Amino acid sequence: MSAPTFGDRVRGAIAAHGHLCVGIDPHLHLLEAWGLPVSADGVRRFGERVVDAAAGRAGIVKPQVSFFERFGSAGFAALEAVLSAARERGLITIADAKRGDIGTTMDAYAAAWLLPGSPLEADALTVSPYLGAGALEGTLALAAAHGKGVFVLAATSNPEGAAVQGAAVSGRDGVRDTVAGRIVREVTAFNAAHTPAGSWAGAGFVVGATVDRRAAGLPDTIDPVAPILAPGFGHQGARPEDLEEIFGPLSPAVLASESRSILSAGPKALEAAIEATRARTGGARG
Repeated sequence: MSAPTFGDRVRGAIAAHGHLCVGIDPHLHLLEAWGLPVSADGVRRFGERVVDAAAGRAGIVKPQVSFFERFGSAGFAALEAVLSAARERGLITIADAKRGDIGTTMDAYAAAWLLPGSPLEADALTVSPYLGAGALEGTLALAAAHGKGVFVLAATSNPEGAAVQGAAVSGRDGVRDTVAGRIVREVTAFNAAHTPAGSWAGAGFVVGATVDRRAAGLPDTIDPVAPILAPGFGHQGARPEDLEEIFGPLSPAVLASESRSILSAGPKALEAAIEATRARTGGARG
């Protein structure tokens, strides 16, 4: 029997805990509101508190790497501690680093975040395809070989992304597409060649909940099924209870990412905020 793909692990997490993905975004104002120092120690304590609150209530957490990176080597050490704590609590971790490069440089990024035993090891990594989706082939292959996941930016929730991601292109195959649509098509072709029958794929997509999918040129179905990381819920305006209406046939594989709308509840009310948000997405109880 084949080992489970990352997508299968996401499917299991959704079945057990619902669609919620809890962001770990230690903004300056949140550190201050939580009574934590603006330091590497502060972001570590913040992250570990979110992990404790999410364990058993959500299946997936997503640390935003930039909030740790700003404290240099001590910040990366803090992130390593948070990722390790999440792994020990059985949570799936997505490192939101949006790495994107070419050749051996991108391969090195992939090894840093996805290779088992790496200090920064996560279960999945967000990546940028805007040096060409083909530049990610080594990353996709490494992830698949180790049961890890990749979330490829396709149609993001920031309004200024639409001009690039929705632009019309015509590939060497003569098919007219949007940039976002072509990215989905090319990564899906990789998934089709590397995903066992009946499994969810390990390479998924970032698609904002505030995006007009048809205007972005995105399909209504993806085969094999690929996880979709969906920012834009909560603080950015999309309502968790509208997940199915927003994503239609794609909704079973959607991870509703929320951070500020949950984290602003403060450390003492964090568990209740996670429970309430999970319920609004139609989330199962763990």
